[in-house]
Amino acid sequence: MRVWIDMTASAHVLVFRPLIALLRERGDEVEITAREYAQTLQLLELHGLEAEVLGRHGGRSRLGKARSLTSRLGALRSWAAGRAFDIALAHGSHELTLTARRLGIPSSTTFDYEFAWLQHQLGCRAATRVVVPESIPPERLEGYGAEPPKLVQYPGLKEEYYLADFEPDAAVLEPWSLDPARVLVALRPPPDVSLYHRRSNPLFPQVLEYLGSHEEVHAVVLPRTAEQLEYVRRLDLPSVILPERAVDAQSLIALA
Repeated sequence: MRVWIDMTASAHVLVFRPLIALLRERGDEVEITAREYAQTLQLLELHGLEAEVLGRHGGRSRLGKARSLTSRLGALRSWAAGRAFDIALAHGSHELTLTARRLGIPSSTTFDYEFAWLQHQLGCRAATRVVVPESIPPERLEGYGAEPPKLVQYPGLKEEYYLADFEPDAAVLEPWSLDPARVLVALRPPPDVSLYHRRSNPLFPQVLEYLGSHEEVHAVVLPRTAEQLEYVRRLDLPSVILPERAVDAQSLIALA
């Protein structure tokens, strides 16, 4: 079987890594496309996954997102046409399901946040299957055109699946000179560029300022974007550690 997987955000690498391994282990061919956004490409490299890079995030504005969507749909269609894929898989990439439908490829999308209205209106309607946790009430997805048999629900959370084989790697801490007597904290800023996260929330800056100034803390901040990286760097907080590249965040959290 020939499988196409599209990754448009950092979390998608973690979700699909074990599935890709299982598919390839049983002899399936898997090809990956990816969007340049956040740590997606760096995490692909970290996990030894090759991908065709097509497009980038459209930024904060709706116009930028629309332009990016139009451009990437064309690029994906040109890339996938003639590759004879049997199935296409996405974690919320409406660009994949829209392209797959146009090319006549069965597709499946999955997600665990049901309130990204525009994304799901596009992605769910175009998909052949929509796979979500049982914890999401099915009636919330009816407005996206996702009802059984198209809608498939699974027990638990996606983290239980993609972390099933997880073993923390202490090497993640080696780049930094950490004082074992200090509390290690991992911080991830909110997704400021997402349409579903438009309201300003002062909580993260307040927490960052407090922990980043605390002499008994090592606060490792994992920004999503270059803008967030620069924002944290300019604060110049004494207890903040700011990695320049993507790290094994699961091991970091496990060891914190």
